[in-house]
Amino acid sequence: MANVFGWVLLTIGVLGFVPGITTNGHLLGIFDVNTLHNLVHLISGLAALYLASKGEAQAQLFFKVFGVVYGLVAVLGFFGGDAPVLGLISNNTADTWLHVVIAVVALWLGFGPKKSESMQAA
Repeated sequence: MANVFGWVLLTIGVLGFVPGITTNGHLLGIFDVNTLHNLVHLISGLAALYLASKGEAQAQLFFKVFGVVYGLVAVLGFFGGDAPVLGLISNNTADTWLHVVIAVVALWLGFGPKKSESMQAA
């Protein structure tokens, strides 16, 4: 699953730089992006792919850290409104809610039942 996250994040990071897909700083006309925001997606995607290649334990570590970080970014987004997160990373309400969804999924994948545990329960 970390591979999927990695490729999606890399794709989003690249698309953030593509004119026409990103216009006036809005990816798909919805999500605020800027260069730093796109770079964060690219780095997150590379980290996911790298840790996925190291095995299930490392992939789960990625999801734990990634989930906490994106959860914090979402909280900062709610408090900051449409202002850039930490004054650096562009953000709007659509970004904030997407970060909530990503954080919840990542935390579940990181802290949820492991493959071996779910097989024992069956």
